This record gives sequence, C-alpha cells and structure tokens, in this order.
Amino acid sequence: MISITISPELKMLCPELRLSCIEADVIVEESCSALSAEIDDRIRQINQSLVIEDISKIPVINESRKAYKACGKDPARYRLSAEALLRRVVSGKGLYPISNVVDQLNLVSISTGFSIGGYDASCIQGKITFGIGIADESYSGIGKGGLNVENLPVFRDGQGAFGSPTSDSQRTEVKPNTKRFLMILIDFGGHIQLESAGQLAIRLLKDYCYATNITAYEIE
Repeated sequence: MISITISPELKMLCPELRLSCIEADVIVEESCSALSAEIDDRIRQINQSLVIEDISKIPVINESRKAYKACGKDPARYRLSAEALLRRVVSGKGLYPISNVVDQLNLVSISTGFSIGGYDASCIQGKITFGIGIADESYSGIGKGGLNVENLPVFRDGQGAFGSPTSDSQRTEVKPNTKRFLMILIDFGGHIQLESAGQLAIRLLKDYCYATNITAYEIE
C-alpha cells in the first residue's frame, strides 16, 4: 500500500478534506461495449437532468471550488476535472474514449462530481503528500502541456508534483502497459457520497478492468 498523507497546510485550509484511495492490479485495453453502453446511459441521464449553469452548484463541485479559492487558485481558470468533464457532457460533446481504466474513472467522476486522480503506481516514487503548489512549480499535464500548479492542491512524490484535481501529469499517467493502478477520489467537503463513489469505482474496476489484489482505504 502506498503511503499517502495530507499536508498540515492544506488540511488547515480545507479541514473536511478526505481522500478515498483504491489500488488494484488491472489489465489496460479498449473499453468493451458494455462499459461504453454504461457510460452512454449515464450521459443521457445527465443531459436530461442538468444544465451547464448548474454544474458549479453541485455540492461536491461547489465545495471543491471553495477549496481552490482558499488555496489561492481561480477555479474558473483552472477548472476541476469533474467540472470540466460535466461541462463537456452537458455541452453534447460526450467523453473521449481512452482505455477501460481511464474511462471507468471518468464515469465515476461524472456520476459523483468528485475529481479523481488516476495513476500508474509503478511510476510513483516513494511516499505521496497532498499539499499546495509553490511558486514556479509545474509539470506536463495530460493533454495540457505545461501546467502551473502554484496554489493548486497538488500530489507530490519523491520526484515532485505529479497530479492535481485539475489535471494529472504525463509522468504518472495510465499507459497500455500499466499493471498496478492507483485511483484517488478527492472530497473537499466531507460528503457522505464518498463511500458509495469508492464502491462504484471498485465495481467498475472488477467488471471492466479485470481488477485483482484490490486495496481500498481513506486518508483524512
């Protein structure tokens, strides 16, 4: 099990912050038709019940936006990944199919409103700390190029920053040869839905990603 802690500085600004962490052995491949159908069904439900103006008012996302402001980052400029995914869905653009592992993560995110980090555990060096980005700190974000993480809540390991609720890094991204997967659901508001969101993720990992050797734990 990977050692994960929340820095005192971040916990002081976001006292209700919790992390739901899942580690599992997986097989990465294209999403099967059943997972794609489950994603499409969820997208239809969202489009029938949500308009773009209300996304930021979803309690989980609203609390996450408040956390960004508390850390000194503008959530309208550096959107939370869950908010960005929901805006894409509500705009009729759907989700990019990437792989079964990433696609199930995105399904959990749009279903629950939690921003979620997904990492190749073999690319993480040593212990993980969830803290606040410092001046001039950055990394190459997936599909984003250089991402300025100053004042963002940020995950760091022995090599430095590698993930945030806005975008994860290319260094630790899930690849076709990923064998051990780490998934971190980020709850800034102490929401009761965190447990059920983790259960949904485990179910999807088992159903569609051949997940075995699963370890689930919470960090406060």
